[in-house]
Parts: sequence; structure tokens; C-alpha cells
Amino acid sequence: MNQDSPQRQGSSDDEGIERINALSDGVFAIAITLLVLNIEVPNDIPANLVTQELPGQLAALVPDLLSYAISFLVIGSYWMAHRAIFQGIRALKRGLIWLNILFLMFVAFLPFPTALLDEYPNYQLPVALYAGSLAVARLPLTAIWWYATHNRRLIHEHLDARTVKLHRIRGLAIPLVFLLSISLSFISTTAAIFSWVLLFVIDFVVFGVGRLRQE
Repeated sequence: MNQDSPQRQGSSDDEGIERINALSDGVFAIAITLLVLNIEVPNDIPANLVTQELPGQLAALVPDLLSYAISFLVIGSYWMAHRAIFQGIRALKRGLIWLNILFLMFVAFLPFPTALLDEYPNYQLPVALYAGSLAVARLPLTAIWWYATHNRRLIHEHLDARTVKLHRIRGLAIPLVFLLSISLSFISTTAAIFSWVLLFVIDFVVFGVGRLRQE
């Protein structure tokens, strides 16, 4: 009977991880889909003026499209990080499950600050709220990895120390960029928005260099 217990526990953990991933994928899909609802199609143009006014109204949508693209890419990168993290996890604890629920709660909230940024892209408070929301959303995912890797209690044996460290650095660097951009937003909201491009640079450098060293 004791010999069967580890197998049953392993099967239970595998099923639990699959359910966590299924729930998380659903939340990510809904959050990403809701982003596009912030972009309103121009519909108040008189029929005889469409040719003259439509180009200008489409050009006015550029800030909305920019915030949509940034949010889509950031949420997409969070999904990729979530996927990579749970590929390395072999067992579950209640604390880890609650951290994942907290993470999904913040992900589901992200369409709201995105809509606020669409409406007021040139004001400091919406920019700061948007950056803060994305930073806070990433922190529970970072906490999941630290929780799972503490004494290597919940991760697969084949994961080396370098991979564990790279995920930890990534999990702290991304929120830091967003938090630093809040300070920058007091000087220039445009500079703060474009500073978020650093996220993808950090992602490429941290993981690109890390993988090259592993080869």
C-alpha cells in the first residue's frame, strides 16, 4: 500500500497542474480578448463625409492601438512565463495554488487599466496606474517560482540551478521596469510608455545569454 502512495500522489499532482494550466489559459484568453473591446470603430461620420474624415479618425486610434499592442504582448509574455514555470513544477501545495489564483485575479484586471490608458494616454495617473497594475500582476507569478524552488521542494530534479536563477531574475526585472517607469511618467508620459519596450529587451538578454551559456 505504501508503494502505491507515491504513484497516486504523483498522478494527483499531474492532474492538479493540468487543471491549473487549463484555468489559467482560460483567464489569459479572456483577458487578451477583452483588450480589443477598448478600440471603438468610428461610427459617427456622416455618409457623405466618410472619405474625408475616416482617415483622420483612424489616425486618432493610434494611441489605442499602441496600448492594445503593449498589453497584448505583455500578457502574452506573462502566459509564456507561466507556462515555463509550471513545466518545471512537479508537485503542488495549497499556498502555490492560492498564489496562482492571485496572479490570475490581477491578469483578469488588466483590461481596465488598458482602457483607462486608451482614454487618457497623456495623463500621468493613468500611465502610472497601468504600469503599476502590470508590475503587481507579475509579482505573484514571481512568488510562485520562489515558493516552488525553495529548497527545490516542488520542482523537477532535472532543473539546474542556472535555470532556477534565470527565472528568478526575470521575475524581478520585469516588475522593476514597470515601477521605474512610474517615476519616469512624472517627467514624460510618452517616455514612460516607450520605456516598456525594455521588457522585451530584458527578456531577450536574460534568457538569450542564459541559454547560450548552457550550450
